[in-house]
Amino acid sequence: MALVACKSKKLVVVNRPTTAVDSAAINKENSIRARLAAIQSKQVSFNTFSGKAKTKLDINGNSNDVTLNIRVARDQKIWISVTAIIGIEVARAQITPDSIIVVNRLQSVYLKKPFSYVYTYASRQITFKTLQALLVGNAIPEVLNSKPDFDAEGNNTVLSGTLQDLVYKLLLGPDMKVTQTNLSNQFGGKSLQVANNVFIQADNRVMPSQIDISSTAGDKKIRLNLRYTQAEFDKQLDYPFSIPKSYEPAN
Repeated sequence: MALVACKSKKLVVVNRPTTAVDSAAINKENSIRARLAAIQSKQVSFNTFSGKAKTKLDINGNSNDVTLNIRVARDQKIWISVTAIIGIEVARAQITPDSIIVVNRLQSVYLKKPFSYVYTYASRQITFKTLQALLVGNAIPEVLNSKPDFDAEGNNTVLSGTLQDLVYKLLLGPDMKVTQTNLSNQFGGKSLQVANNVFIQADNRVMPSQIDISSTAGDKKIRLNLRYTQAEFDKQLDYPFSIPKSYEPAN
């Protein structure tokens, strides 16, 4: 009897009219997504990368001309062999999303640290994928996953904004390739500047052959001027790495 006596009630949906403010916000959101998608389509896509670069490496004023052999397994590992002018390997490094290991063959010591050791020289917003992107001239993924402001400088596009306490500014050319990356920490006194020049084609990808990186963290300064002489993508690579038993931990 109770079931018969009860009548179902219909739900009435009230459509709230879209205001001009709502429409403008939606259009802006769609515009940002479309522009970021266009930039993303111009990024270098790869599974593996190998490059050889003549490099001027300056650490706190101690400058050396070396050759870097770089191998990258996307999102997994960055392998670097450092050789002197005469072709002798002086150091080897392996960077993963979790750790950093460096073998110094000149002094027979090694450094083994968690990835967070990078924050000694850079902001905490820097990730493994950030380093991976910089080595091939890509826009750092943190920016492409944010909601940057867009501006124009002549034929160039400027992306700017903040990621927590990190202030960023990227300059892109008419082809949507990154030519400059500037990152600065608002409170930690840390900054990173990257300039990409002389773009080349390697295995049907367009990437810079000249990458200049400058990192400052307090009194610690690192500068690298990379000049790629070889660049290949999606080749089968080896990443040999071991710490000799006779080596001791570095101070």
